[in-house]
This record gives sequence, C-alpha cells and structure tokens, in this order.
Amino acid sequence: MEQRQKRRSVALLIETSNGYCRGLLEGINAYAKHHANWSIHLTEQERGAAPPAWLASWRGDGIIARIETDEIGQRLKMFGLPIVDLSAARHLKGIPWADTDDEAIARLAIDHFAERGFRNLAYCGDPGFAWSTARLAHFHRLAREAGCRSYEHQVTPRYDLAFSWDEEKCRIGDWLQSLPRPIAIMACYDYQARQVLDVCRELAISVPEEVSVLGVDDDRLICELSEPSLSSIIPDTQQTGYEAAELLDRMMNGEAISSQQPLLTQPLGVRTRESTDTLAIDDADIAKALSYIRRHALANIRVTDILPHVSLSRRALEHRFVRLVGRTPHEEIMRVRIERIKVLLSETDLSIQQIATRAGFEQPEYMAAVFKRETGMTPTDFR
Repeated sequence: MEQRQKRRSVALLIETSNGYCRGLLEGINAYAKHHANWSIHLTEQERGAAPPAWLASWRGDGIIARIETDEIGQRLKMFGLPIVDLSAARHLKGIPWADTDDEAIARLAIDHFAERGFRNLAYCGDPGFAWSTARLAHFHRLAREAGCRSYEHQVTPRYDLAFSWDEEKCRIGDWLQSLPRPIAIMACYDYQARQVLDVCRELAISVPEEVSVLGVDDDRLICELSEPSLSSIIPDTQQTGYEAAELLDRMMNGEAISSQQPLLTQPLGVRTRESTDTLAIDDADIAKALSYIRRHALANIRVTDILPHVSLSRRALEHRFVRLVGRTPHEEIMRVRIERIKVLLSETDLSIQQIATRAGFEQPEYMAAVFKRETGMTPTDFR
C-alpha cells in the first residue's frame, strides 16, 4: 500500500501588495495544489516588512521568502530550515534564489524602443533595489551596443525615510526638462513609470510623442489607471513561483541544491499600451497630430478635426504624415480605434453594443464590419 506523503508546513514571506508578488504566489499555489501536500502559512504584508509575529511560535519544514532586509535574513537563518529566496537583494548568502532575468528585461526594453525609432534612451531607477541597479547596468550596455545615447536618473529610494514625493516630483521634472526629445524612458518598475507619467502630465509633456515611457511587471491596475495607460514588460512570475516551490520541495526531500546558479526565468514580452504606442518623430506638427488622434480617436473624429491643432494645410499634413508615420492620418485614426476596441474586447466584459458606443460607432454592426475588415475576424471571434 502506497504510503501517504507527509503534510509539510511551509511559510511564505511574500508581500501581497503588488501584481508581481501575487503572480509569484499563484505559481507557488499551482505547484502545491498538484505536486505537494503542504500546509501554507501566509499573512498580508508589505515589501521589507518586519518578520510576522507568528514566526516566533511557528514550527515548520520550509520557507519561501522575499528577503529584502538583513533583519529578515538573520531571523530566517535561525530556523535552520530549507529556504528559497525570491529577492535579488541577497541579504542571506548561501541559499538558492530565483528571479526574473534582468538582462533579458533590459534587452526587451531596448528592442521595443528601437522598433519605434528611438535613438535617445533613458532609465529611471531606484537605487534601493538591487534588481533596479542590475537593470540599469544592462540597459546602458545594450543601449551603447545599439548605437544609442543613454541617460539615467536615480530617485530617492522609495522606502528611505527621507523620501518626499513633492521633492521627488521636482527632481524628476528637472531631469525630464534636461533630456533631448523625442526620448524613450524605461522605468525600473511600473510604480516608478507611473510617477514619470504623472510628472509629464503636470509639465504638459506629450506622451508618447515627446517622451515614451515603459514600465516593468505589467501590474494591470497600475498600468490601466495611469494616464496615458502604461506599456510594461511582462515577467513570468507564475513560472518563477512554480519553480521556487519545486526547488523547496526538493530541498525538503533532502536534495542538496547549489546556491551558485539562480533560477532565472525569462520575461514573456512587452504589453504595449498608450505610453509607447508611437514612433520617434522629430516634427512638432506631426507629433501634435498624433497626440490629438490618441486623445480623440474614439470621438469619431475626421482628418479635418486635426487641422486647427497644426500649422499645416490638409495636403501638407497628409504628405508629411505618410512620409514620417507610414500611414495617412485617416489610417492612423482607424488604427488607434481598432487597438482600443481590442483592449475593450480582451480586458472587459462590456457587450459589443457598449464597446461600439465607447469606440464612437453609432451601430455595432458597422463596428463589426470595420473590425473584420481591419483584422480579418469579427469582434466576437477576437474575444
């Protein structure tokens, strides 16, 4: 008779306050549900929070943690249990760790910007995070290899007692004003990218025409609540969490695991939203035209509606637009409308009728016909 696997007690010291870590938890849960007999201990906490009080009396078998401070590292070391670290900060040496490949993240950003014609690139980082510093180094090197100029700005660490958002806004604003344009900025993660977008909006800097902004983590709520919506690199956090759980299971079964080779998972790609949905164009009138289209495409605008906002005749606008963008203004209006419809179809539960109304179509049948002409499938099939 097959012996029942012993139920093991596993502690998860992972913050629940952001999309990246919730993805890690989903991956850990997927492994535990299908391959292990675990009793999981998890409480809500923030990044770098003190070890939870329940650890003092907890008696368990293994730990998966984001070890963000020396205090947490030393506390966990006292248990003498198998531990997998999901932080690149390395506050506890000599234990296995797993993370997303920072070089691959930086390479995706450089490629994303290069595809849009940007030659001026910048990085906005937080020196309080080891992974931000690693991404910065890769970003500069890869930008140099691509023949681009690169710039950087380091904010006051978010968890520093001296941090003040009012002061930080001024520093970011001064930096943005000093940069050449058009320029593409990679922020170390979505929270930082949203701050850059906030400052751009206050300074009336056009995004993405003058400044294109890319985040990391694809934290959907942060990205969609940003104005404009934030493009972001998608880490495979579920795979990272799954592999970390598998690694801990092997360690609890007595297998010796080297701490010299971390588990680095590859990012899945870039989710393009409004903040990078552009081409690098050094032409003020065409940049204004693109910005107007981005903001008003769903209002069923026509090319004639753009003319009051640029110092060009319709013929000159269309000629320059085709030369610099590769499409006519009308084609760009339609492209933006179709892309917005795709987002509404894939990320909301709105009916086709409701989506047609939001996209500026009087009849859903007409929207469906236009959508099929442009994409080759009906809205329902796309959904």
